Amino acid sequence: MITPLVEARDVVKRYGPTVALADGRLTVLPGESHALVGRNGAGKSTLVNVLTGLQAPDEGTVRFDGEPAPPLADRDAWRRKVACVYQKPTVVPELTVAENLFINRQPLQRGFISWRRLHKEAAALLDTWDVHVDPEARTADLKVEDRQMVEIARALSFGARFIVLDEPTAQLDNREIERLFSRIRALQGSGVTFLFISHHLQEVYEVCQTVTVLRDARWITTAPVADLPRPALVEAMAGEAVTGSAQQARDAVPGDAPVVLDVQGLSSESYDHIDLTVRGGEVVGLAGTSGSGKIELAETVAGLRTPTGGTARVQEKPLPFGDVRAVLKAGVGFVPRDRHDQGLVSGMSIGDNATMTVLDRLGRRGFVGTDRKRRFATGLIERLDIHAEGPEQPVSDLSGGNAQKVVMARALASDPRLLVLVNPTAGVDVKSKESLLARVDSAREDGTAVLVVSDELDDLRRCDRVLVLFHGRIVAEHPAGWHDHELIASIEGVDSMPEGVDHG
Repeated sequence: MITPLVEARDVVKRYGPTVALADGRLTVLPGESHALVGRNGAGKSTLVNVLTGLQAPDEGTVRFDGEPAPPLADRDAWRRKVACVYQKPTVVPELTVAENLFINRQPLQRGFISWRRLHKEAAALLDTWDVHVDPEARTADLKVEDRQMVEIARALSFGARFIVLDEPTAQLDNREIERLFSRIRALQGSGVTFLFISHHLQEVYEVCQTVTVLRDARWITTAPVADLPRPALVEAMAGEAVTGSAQQARDAVPGDAPVVLDVQGLSSESYDHIDLTVRGGEVVGLAGTSGSGKIELAETVAGLRTPTGGTARVQEKPLPFGDVRAVLKAGVGFVPRDRHDQGLVSGMSIGDNATMTVLDRLGRRGFVGTDRKRRFATGLIERLDIHAEGPEQPVSDLSGGNAQKVVMARALASDPRLLVLVNPTAGVDVKSKESLLARVDSAREDGTAVLVVSDELDDLRRCDRVLVLFHGRIVAEHPAGWHDHELIASIEGVDSMPEGVDHG
């Protein structure tokens, strides 16, 4: 039998009461490209952290070439075993390619860096692995695919022959993806082994020989890619919910309901030629993987970004791109993706956070009436069922669920005609999640148009329809009543039906 190049058995990793990985398993053979797939929260990142020596498992074992993994503190030993190329670059952009390849280990001559040797050794290293990049080029000027190859070459120079590629195609177009895959295949032929992590399942079938599926922090299956049809792979990722309908039927939005948001041909670096409408009393979901452009599209509508082309109108008036205050006045309420960095001012009270977008309504000539502000904030606290001592309580004292309710309260405070929600229930408990989603239902009943962007299927179940973005384009629309596996297949970029079946 072939000794696995990498083997993880019965890996468990906890963070306080949270079990991030309950049963992590992985067996990667030398020279193969092995896919690791699973929905968000499945445990992929935690397993990678253990495999790359960033964290020690609480239970279980990791072996390389049949030998136990090095001690966590021996970073040089880990570099000789494994490297990870992440979505975000780990190179220093202002340094040259050669400087990045040999950072902290530059060739010296009489105590000084020998630049001639540095460039010569860098050129030799790049040539060895067939990486066509100028060693003296500034790394910031490289294409994403070339930067990734520089990171791979640097890892190989330490002696590592196991490379983890974490969402390597998220920022690449189709032509760049094909070139990257060609390079991966060539490196495999030279004895390099890859662990390929991707939300785009069709890429698994293009470049990998074996796939391992994680779900709910547990190993589900490992199988040759050729033996696992796409519907079976989607089902393994989705679990039992694959057979169930996402929601009960709901009343359709009247066809004569006014169009609140009208987007035509909207384009940017993250998305291309987007057309969509949201009517009053309609909840429209945007789904897709991390590189799909869904968040950037929502942030454009909310005034945080300026597109390169196209138009958007709210209540028949042009949307003032890039001007958050003007967008707010145009009738748009917004819950950003990260309540800590974008949603709350931690040093302020609940009342201050909840009312900061409507201060002009609570006073005159720049003066805000304290009692009026307190009454308004108290009303929001009651409306959102925020568990707090009162408006004066620091928002930093609140639990995650109640803090998120404050962000939602601020979005609703201005009585928006369009509500844009990005990951509205991220990191909250089940009860808070249900309370927040009930606010979505209330907004719909009040005739508000709602745009929901989320990675959570439960958030999208409240939608009248869900649009799926893939590589910046809308590729599918699912009306209410979709099945989990159908939506997941669209998100992951695969067809959930067996090959040869007519879709009608």
